[in-house]
Amino acid sequence: MASKSGLEVGSCADVAVVILNWNGQDFLRRFLPSVLTYSEGAHIVVVDNASTDDSVGLLQREFPAVEVIQHATNLGFCEGYNTGLQRLGAAYKYYVLLNSDVEVTPGWLDPQRELLEQHPTIAACQPKIRQYSQEAAQRQLFEYAGAGGGYLDRLGYPFCRGRLFDTLETDLGQYDDTRPVAWATGACMLVRASTWHQLGGLETRFFAHMEEIDLCWRMQNAGYAVWYQGQSVVYHVGGGTLHKSNPRKTYLNFRNGLALVYMNTHAAELKSTMATRLGLDWVAALRFLSQGNLGDFRAIVRAHWHFVQQLAYWRQRREAFPPRLRTTERAGTYRGSLVWAYFGKSQKKFTELDTSLLS
Repeated sequence: MASKSGLEVGSCADVAVVILNWNGQDFLRRFLPSVLTYSEGAHIVVVDNASTDDSVGLLQREFPAVEVIQHATNLGFCEGYNTGLQRLGAAYKYYVLLNSDVEVTPGWLDPQRELLEQHPTIAACQPKIRQYSQEAAQRQLFEYAGAGGGYLDRLGYPFCRGRLFDTLETDLGQYDDTRPVAWATGACMLVRASTWHQLGGLETRFFAHMEEIDLCWRMQNAGYAVWYQGQSVVYHVGGGTLHKSNPRKTYLNFRNGLALVYMNTHAAELKSTMATRLGLDWVAALRFLSQGNLGDFRAIVRAHWHFVQQLAYWRQRREAFPPRLRTTERAGTYRGSLVWAYFGKSQKKFTELDTSLLS
């Protein structure tokens, strides 16, 4: 039976599954077999960011069916993907950005592709993301990066159904639905190729972290939708590049968080949102200092300084993709403060949040 695209149902020949790799030969050896087995006719590509291990040799010896695109230097997550997908060009209708530390399952890809086939205004979607583990109980937990779909609170703080801060829920089928969200995780995101190129891909100044949130926010501002497909499941190791306590990750999260909000927030809400975000950042910085965590304290100070230094660039990017939507007009938004809900009101699960504030 043919789908609306004319391809046989179950065929994903118009999809390129693209894995960005940097010194990840162990992940490639462990997880590529599932990608090759269960990707339903899609073209598999590894974009290598100048790995110094034997990643490329491994691919050539053990996975000859995989196309390899090699970068001469480590371009980071954002530029690495942008350059790799530019090389692929218009050969494919859809791209999947897939982390090298993701195990896919039978039927993981087709439900996502069919969602975009049926709804031309949907520009991107993600599957359900569970935690990769050898232990059965751990595999039932949602994973930090993506979980049951990405949301933003009114201040632009990201969170997920199934994961608020460090609290992970067990998957009991509560998020088996298919619905619009604010953002889809870069760990496993299916994106319409035409929209990717229209919006210029990922923001290269981010280097890594929150880049997919920025892209999805720009998609919504441009009139597209972002969805979650709960009928597709993958397992993610997570934390394979930078541990959450690494000051480098703290720097990127705080610097990119400010840029994310500045570039995408509606003009009527920008001043108050930025003022509140800056204040809360300093609360976090002083908390790190009081705990003797000088590395993270300095990372936040440096993040603020570099954000200000690069303000002219962020302003230029804001003008290139002017925000159109207010908080109340964006899907996947919690019109309250997640920080207050979690720490002030002890609401540790998505289902405990005030539903009247959710869109």
